[in-house]
Amino acid sequence: MFKDHFSRQSKLYQRYRPGYPPELYEWLAAAAPSRRTALDCATGNGQAALGLVERFDLVIANDGSSSQLSRATRHPRILYVANLAEQLAIRTDGIDLVAAAQAAHWFDARRFHAEVDRVLVPGGILAVWTYEKFRVSAAVDAIVDRFYTDVVGPYWPPERRHIEAGYRTLEFPYPEIDAPVFELCTLFDLATVIGYLGSWSAVQRYCDACGHDPLPELARQLAPHWEGGVDRRELRWPIHVRVGRKPLMACSGT
Repeated sequence: MFKDHFSRQSKLYQRYRPGYPPELYEWLAAAAPSRRTALDCATGNGQAALGLVERFDLVIANDGSSSQLSRATRHPRILYVANLAEQLAIRTDGIDLVAAAQAAHWFDARRFHAEVDRVLVPGGILAVWTYEKFRVSAAVDAIVDRFYTDVVGPYWPPERRHIEAGYRTLEFPYPEIDAPVFELCTLFDLATVIGYLGSWSAVQRYCDACGHDPLPELARQLAPHWEGGVDRRELRWPIHVRVGRKPLMACSGT
C-alpha cells in the first residue's frame, strides 16, 4: 500500500504538470559516475524519465499507480515498472543515479534509503527535488496564495510541509553535494493554470469534502490578470534540489 493522491487525476497530471529544465538533467548526468542506468522513482506519467533518457543509456521508471503508468509516454530506452520506491525490483549495485521528482515527501524514508543504498553503485548519486508554487506577479501571487492557504489549505496532506520547507526537512542518507540554483519557467494561459491547479491533491480532497469545485471562482478572480484568459503569461517555479553521493566504500566497525 502507498499514499496515492494522484491516480484519480492522472489525466490532469499528464496534461498540466510542468516538466523540468534540461539544465537539471545535464547537471545530474555529469555528477553521476556513469551514464549507463538511471532510476526514476514514483515517475508518475514519466516526465522526469523522459528528461533522463536523453542522457542515460537506460532509465528504469517505477510507480505504484497503474493509472499513472498507463498514461506514461513510451520510449524504447525507458522501462516502466509497477512497484514502490520502498520495494524496488532491481538488482543490487546496478544504478548510477536514483532520482525522485516531486515525490520523495511521500516515501517511507527509512525503507526508501535502504533500497537506494542497495541499488546504487558505489559513488552513485541520489537526487530528490521539488518545486514551489508558481510566481507570476504580486497581484496574481496574492490570489493564488490565498487559495492555497485559506481555501484548500485544510485539505493538504501533512507531507506537504516538506515541499513548503524546500525539502530541507526530509531525512537524507548521504553527504550532500551543492547543487546550482534551478528554476522552471512556463508560459501558461488561464485554462492551463486552472488545469494545473486541478491536479493538486488538496483540490480533489476539497471537492470530496465540500461537494463543489472551488476552481471556477478562482478562475473568475484570475481572469482580469490574463487579458480575459486568452493570452499566456510566464510562470516561474523555484526548484529545490538535494543531491548526495553513496560512499565508494562502506565504513567498517571497530
